[in-house]
Amino acid sequence: MPSQPTPPVDSARLMSIQSYLLAEEDKHPGATGRFTWILSAIGLATKFIAARCRRARIENVLGALGTENVQGETQQKLDVIANETLLSCLGSRAGLAIVASEENEEPLLLRTETDGERPYIALFDPLDGSSNLDTCGSVGTIFSILQHDRRADSPHEAIRQPGTQQVAAGYVLYGPSTVMVLTTGHGVQMFVLDPTIGSFLLVEENVRIPETAKTYSLNEAYTATFPEEYQRYLAWAHESGYSSRYSGAMVADVHRVLVKGGVFMYPPTQKAPNGKLRLMYEANPMAMLVEQAGGKAYSGLQRTLEIEPEALHQRTSVIMGSAAEVDHVLDHLRG
Repeated sequence: MPSQPTPPVDSARLMSIQSYLLAEEDKHPGATGRFTWILSAIGLATKFIAARCRRARIENVLGALGTENVQGETQQKLDVIANETLLSCLGSRAGLAIVASEENEEPLLLRTETDGERPYIALFDPLDGSSNLDTCGSVGTIFSILQHDRRADSPHEAIRQPGTQQVAAGYVLYGPSTVMVLTTGHGVQMFVLDPTIGSFLLVEENVRIPETAKTYSLNEAYTATFPEEYQRYLAWAHESGYSSRYSGAMVADVHRVLVKGGVFMYPPTQKAPNGKLRLMYEANPMAMLVEQAGGKAYSGLQRTLEIEPEALHQRTSVIMGSAAEVDHVLDHLRG
């Protein structure tokens, strides 16, 4: 039997995230590489987290730890592992002044002097949707990078910046494959981890969210506790032939919206009238990604990225996704 010809190598699939970041760095004369080094640390940490998620059942690290985090939520074992991994990888990176995690009450001040260079702040939700792991569902890591104003009186004050001040944001989705979606303010790039070589490879440049798609994502079990305007939107969506998609992990739901279009929502409820998602750790980084991909992101009738944070663990509602689909929701909120 004649041998089959070897398929040509797709050179576009040989661009690693390290190569991509270095190429971007070359576009900025005077860059020191510290920003690249911080993003590289996130890549290293999330590769380790991906490996632990794949082996979670084998290593018996599923389920609750028996403690609560600062949010009053039951911590999963992998919440703690993911949090410690990110803190460890980021803690040694020069140029990073402050690290803050959804799992910790206080931010961690790493250093006050960085050789005269303006340092950075990293915020992250280490393992969004962690309870999904018990049933082999998708989970993710969300991160945000800010620049540190050393004139701030405290780490809390330094961190309380609106989302418009983010210099980078992204997430890593741990599912059938491990996907990193990243923006540094110049469009959205998608990378997939190739476990055979241990590297995130660029698979799509300048990701654009579809303008419209007749799908929405939210937990409809709470419909009766939503404000009347959201209930009207849902009634309209049902009458208009929309489909519902909801996984219980923000990363997975927003990723689907980013790729397929539609709208992701977490409305206020009677129990959480200000919303439930964390502005700094979840809403802002996801809003930056969605807007960079051509979509819209709002908290009620206010653009999410323009909210002035008042507290590190502040919560908010969110509406984000395809521009036309977000507009449909806003139309109902305006009455």
